[in-house]
Amino acid sequence: MEEYKNGLKNTRDILVELGLNPSQDDCIAVQHVSTIVSFRSSNLVAAGLAAILTRIKQNRHLRALRITVGVDGTVYKTHPQYPKRLHKVVRRLLPECQVRFVLSDSGSSKGAALVTAVAQRLASRKRQVDETLAPFKLSQEQLQLVKATMRAGLEAGLKNKGPSAVKMLPSYVYHTPDGTEHGKYLALDLGGTNFRAMLVKFKKGLQNNTRLYHKIYTVPLEIMQGTGEELFDHLAQYVSDFLDYMGMKKAHLPAGFTFSFPCEQTAIDTGILVSWTKGFKATDCEGHDVVNLLREAIKRRNEYDLDIVAVVNDTVGTMMSCAYEDPQCEVGLIAGTGSNACYMEELKNIEKIRQKKQKTEGDEETPETSRMCINTEWGGLGDDGSLDDIITPFDAEVDHNSVNPGKQRFEKLTSGMYLGEIVREVLLDLTRGGLLFRGRVCGAVSRRAAELCGAGMAAVVDKIRENRGLDHLNVTVGVDGALYKLHPHFSGILQETTRVLAPQCNVTFLPSEEGSGKGAALITAVIDKYLYSMRFSDETLLDITQRFRKELVTGLGRDSNATATLKMLPTFVRSIPDGSEKGDFIALDLGGSNFRILRVKVSHEKKQTVQMESEIYDTPEDIIHGTGTRLFDHVAECLGNFMEKHNIKDKKLPVGFTFSFPCQQTKLDEGFLITWTKRFKASGVEGMDVVQLLNKAIKKRGVSADIMAVVNDTVGTMMTCGFDDQRCEVGIIIGTGTNACYMEELRHIDLVEGDEGRMCVNTEWGAFGDDGRLEDIRTEFDREIDRGSLNPGCQLFEKMVSGMYMGELVRLILVKMAREGLLFEGRITPELLTKGKIETKHVSAIEKSKEGLIKAREILNKLGLEPSADDCIAVQHVCAIVSFRSANLVAATLAGILMRLKENKGVSRLRTTVGIDGSLYKMHPQYARRLHKTVRRLVPDCDVRFLLSESGSGKGAAMVTAVAYRLAEQSRQIAQILSEFSLTTEQLLEVRKDAAVFVLLLCVSQYLDSDLCI
Repeated sequence: MEEYKNGLKNTRDILVELGLNPSQDDCIAVQHVSTIVSFRSSNLVAAGLAAILTRIKQNRHLRALRITVGVDGTVYKTHPQYPKRLHKVVRRLLPECQVRFVLSDSGSSKGAALVTAVAQRLASRKRQVDETLAPFKLSQEQLQLVKATMRAGLEAGLKNKGPSAVKMLPSYVYHTPDGTEHGKYLALDLGGTNFRAMLVKFKKGLQNNTRLYHKIYTVPLEIMQGTGEELFDHLAQYVSDFLDYMGMKKAHLPAGFTFSFPCEQTAIDTGILVSWTKGFKATDCEGHDVVNLLREAIKRRNEYDLDIVAVVNDTVGTMMSCAYEDPQCEVGLIAGTGSNACYMEELKNIEKIRQKKQKTEGDEETPETSRMCINTEWGGLGDDGSLDDIITPFDAEVDHNSVNPGKQRFEKLTSGMYLGEIVREVLLDLTRGGLLFRGRVCGAVSRRAAELCGAGMAAVVDKIRENRGLDHLNVTVGVDGALYKLHPHFSGILQETTRVLAPQCNVTFLPSEEGSGKGAALITAVIDKYLYSMRFSDETLLDITQRFRKELVTGLGRDSNATATLKMLPTFVRSIPDGSEKGDFIALDLGGSNFRILRVKVSHEKKQTVQMESEIYDTPEDIIHGTGTRLFDHVAECLGNFMEKHNIKDKKLPVGFTFSFPCQQTKLDEGFLITWTKRFKASGVEGMDVVQLLNKAIKKRGVSADIMAVVNDTVGTMMTCGFDDQRCEVGIIIGTGTNACYMEELRHIDLVEGDEGRMCVNTEWGAFGDDGRLEDIRTEFDREIDRGSLNPGCQLFEKMVSGMYMGELVRLILVKMAREGLLFEGRITPELLTKGKIETKHVSAIEKSKEGLIKAREILNKLGLEPSADDCIAVQHVCAIVSFRSANLVAATLAGILMRLKENKGVSRLRTTVGIDGSLYKMHPQYARRLHKTVRRLVPDCDVRFLLSESGSGKGAAMVTAVAYRLAEQSRQIAQILSEFSLTTEQLLEVRKDAAVFVLLLCVSQYLDSDLCI
């Protein structure tokens, strides 16, 4: 009917056969109906076909599709318009598809034969593909064998009997986090083409409450494979940029360094690079300490200061990060660019550590239950050929083309860095054979990797279980790595394999959310938690300054002084030297284990000069702890000997007495001892006038001396420096003890009458904090020092900063760290346990820049220890933290005094001089610089000159005496001048008599004058 030429004729013939007699119009109408029906059919088929073609295009992720459609069927073949309509509609519906329609000449029977042929071809190809992939499919027996091989590798690596494929490197991490870690730490992470710098903040008392800030930097290939100096200079530059970014370039932060390459560690902060992996080939690094390389690079930049406390592998970092979330986490696993695992091993099983312990008599045994995290470096399993039976030709080809042929064979079977390359090698082989089943290839290669990791993990957890003698072990494995996190099936296969191969272990896999960087920060926090509380931010120091200022005011008040910790004792020294003093004086200086006597001559020729002669006398322990009578008899005896030796026995010279203990004074030559400090405990002195006790002893001795002034050593220091610089109005002692004085306005000193002028106040700041005001910054070591002292609960600030206690603080910290296995491989000698064996002079020696580490070794050897180089570095670090804290605390309290002076003077900027003395300040190589730097940072609006007292506080006592003598002489001269205006009673009576005569004469004169007028 629808034929173009014969359509109407054919329509009539068909209708006639149906017994109809159609007209011409009937034939046209019937032909139209036929066209509508067939057109609908082709449209519907076109729509269905368009849907199929769209699906194919989407499946192949193509923008345009070129395809052929095979067509058969009588309607398509015989209908004159159907193919044309169908093709047209399809192309209209899918303009982006180029569709070719091919008519099947032989029908579907040939197609059935072809299907059979294709099926046979595919079956043959599948068989060939299966044969190619068969080596990647591991049986349970093979996986058990891998597990056994890994276990043997673990055991061999723990022994110290030659090289092992599984290195089993000690990490010197003895503990996982316990939730008490807090503070700010820097974490640096190098393990691939990226370097990450992180600032991690752990909040105290809030486990799992962590804040992280980070920045990622790309390490260029030419740097990865250039020189070691270029690489570490780049890392130092990245750190500089990050500290700038965080605004913390001036902060001195502890840092953990995640270095994800095999390192031989001898301490937590030392890592000797064994070999590069993951495409790194920087020269002059293998065999070198990477921490030292980074420190040197930072030093070359000279822009910031970092305290690198720990170097860790990324696997150890992952374990620590997850252990912060789950205390059962004792295993770390990396399944990413590389592959590795770590776990907590019993110390008794680590032969390479145990053999280093040369026990001496009296050493403390390390508890058998102690553990250390071992970095297995399991990527090297198979380097000895133990995995050859499962290595395929494709694995061999990948190994041959790698940067380290023959090494890291297990890693090359399991890590993301090599899986893609293995797949490529298999696909090339299949392509050459005309076979290509990409999905199956990827699945086979990645499944094998997951199963091998599972076999290795089963070996690790079974070892932990057997170490602890358990029938069943519950353990958590911290996991990180792109392969584990991103592959859709890897984690499931790994977990299932571990479960099957270690049925007696219930293993939970916990992905690390923040990666190994947080773990490095946690390790730093675990190590540094003993020292972190000794580090203070400027905010904390300024808070301490404000607390101190409040105590200053409390101590100055008449009503509040009794309860104040700062006694703010008036010294009755009202002036510093003005340059006009002269004379011959004696100064006595009692304040420590030595007693000093000086003869000071102040003269004026062309300029004021001072000549001094001095002698030092011992003050034995039995006198310090005996009676007050014996103590002052000893002082008088020494004074008599001095005067006799210097031929001044018959001269009655003015004497100044430096008495370096808290005294209540009501005048310059009177001082009532409040309490002994610095180990002095002589009985019968507290509450007594020490000048009177000394005068009594001097008189008994028959010595001629006139004690004009008793002063504190701090006041003496201020007066000594005031002689050289008249702007000096503060004195500080930082030695065996610590104290400060300053010139306060009289109007603020309620304990003394009068409002005009100034007077030096002895703060006695060693007692700052005795009321609990400093409890939040005291450490367990401070409390132990206090408990063992002669005056528990007193002089708490002094015990935190002074030289008398600094060495003991260091010793207590070292004992604690050794017990935790962080120092000396856990060894503790009787000498190290003996109180007082480390002195402050040792701390000063250890902190010397050039010979400090040599001195550290010598001092530790005397304590019966055989420290490693890393132990010496760690001990130096402890000393620096303790002495830095002392300098910071002194700076905070001094800042309070300077703010007080500035406020008293009502100036916008203060210019002043601080006189300073004391063995700690003088002898410690870093102390003075640290103190000055911190003070200037805390009080930027004060120009402070620090003036060292060269002659000590004894000369100051002579200066106080000289000033008192000058003032007394001035008073005498004024009195002498004014005495001429003073009249006696007789003179007044005579004047009265003369005045009466004068009045009488005046009256007579007036009388006579009046008579003459009459």
